[in-house]
Amino acid sequence: MPTGSTGQLAGIVLTSLLVIGAGAAMSVYFGRRAKTSQDWLAANESLPLFVVVITQFAAASGGGVLIAHVGIGYSSGWSVFIYEGCVLVGFLLLMLIARWLREQRFTTVPDVVTRLFGQNRLLTAIAAVAALVVPFGWIATQFVAFARLFGQLTGIPLPVLVAVIAVASLAFVLPGGLTSVAWADFVFGLFKITMALVVAIYGIQLAGGWTHVTQVVPQRLWGFEGVTAVGWQQIWLWAAAIIPGTQTNQLYYQRVFATKRISDARRGLGLSGLTMLISGVYAGCIGLAVHAMNPNLASQEDAAGWLLTQLPSWMLIVFAAFLVSTIVATSGAALQSVTANLTRDVYQNIAGKAASERRTVALSRLLTIAVSIVAAVLAVVFPQALPWLVATYAYSAAALAAPIFLGYVLHRRRHLTPATAIASMVAGIVGCGVAQVLDTTVPYAVYGIATSAVVLLLMAAATSSKRADAPASTVRSEIVRER
Repeated sequence: MPTGSTGQLAGIVLTSLLVIGAGAAMSVYFGRRAKTSQDWLAANESLPLFVVVITQFAAASGGGVLIAHVGIGYSSGWSVFIYEGCVLVGFLLLMLIARWLREQRFTTVPDVVTRLFGQNRLLTAIAAVAALVVPFGWIATQFVAFARLFGQLTGIPLPVLVAVIAVASLAFVLPGGLTSVAWADFVFGLFKITMALVVAIYGIQLAGGWTHVTQVVPQRLWGFEGVTAVGWQQIWLWAAAIIPGTQTNQLYYQRVFATKRISDARRGLGLSGLTMLISGVYAGCIGLAVHAMNPNLASQEDAAGWLLTQLPSWMLIVFAAFLVSTIVATSGAALQSVTANLTRDVYQNIAGKAASERRTVALSRLLTIAVSIVAAVLAVVFPQALPWLVATYAYSAAALAAPIFLGYVLHRRRHLTPATAIASMVAGIVGCGVAQVLDTTVPYAVYGIATSAVVLLLMAAATSSKRADAPASTVRSEIVRER
């Protein structure tokens, strides 16, 4: 049911439509820079460092921060910084290969795998599925998060709200693909950073100020010990899922591929990881503030929704704009990422289809609409499917982590074959599945990644010991010339 008066609801709807309209207008404006299919799929190495940093933050801070992370702050205090810290560690590790990624001028994650191991349709197909499953899950869950939160605010039925956010996401992507998404996300990202800090401060004041919060909330949540209040077992689970998941998430790779200067590739990831700590400030402060006002919620993930019922009309309207900008930025980025996989990897590389620049862009737009419709239907039919994100992260990392990082380490020393990568990815998926069925104490993603790594090393050792046909410098120059 709606939480306020007709005037308040009208204000929320109007503000939300203004934010969506502003995002669509920015996408059209910046989309004019997309002149080729490469601009549409990969922004064609055109993004300056400051845009890369903020657009990474905007893409990563979506509905999960608004609901799940606030829930962590509510039940476990500053432990939310451990979660954000795992994302930061993932970015820092990805920095190790960032310069090489940018030098090779890739478009998607399967491009990386096939460059390391060789062209093979089955290899491309497995890598494409592993790469797109996470961003596709993001699309559906952003739709669900939007519908849930705005359903509480307005009383509008979930299917209608899912349709609204799906159209808004399309408005971000269709004008110029990654070029329009990245620049619109940059503007929205600045707004999100500002609003996250404002809302965090306001939430604490609404709860009676920090002094009152510390009086009524157990010290184990807000004190220094609050960083580990969630428990070491949960921290281990987060580290095992989030760090490798971050290292294999195509959304982050695409922004590395799109940097204007090669030197920006590493710096962009490091600075982007640091900006994620802002999400921890927001989620931790809001979670603790809600805990101070209502420590007896049935579920920790109800914290964000309950806060909405306590905000005055003017703040609720402002907060609505924050919610829309947060969710649509992430859903738009994920939607473009999935489309890039389908266009580049499935249509061009697996099906072997060639098309003109104009036809490729037109196909990408049609696929964007189709993916959005499928995700919207799933969001309506399975509105409780958010926990499946954990599984998509686990299986994606199990398939891709070892081939990307070990492949990078070995590719100049050994002859790596498509069969090696295929065996490694299949082993990772199987190992992950077996561990999940056995309900192991150690997260099943760890078993999947470990199995994938062992199989890759064994397969690499079984093939020719070194790239005797060419020295490392020659191999490097051949790799560059291929593009």
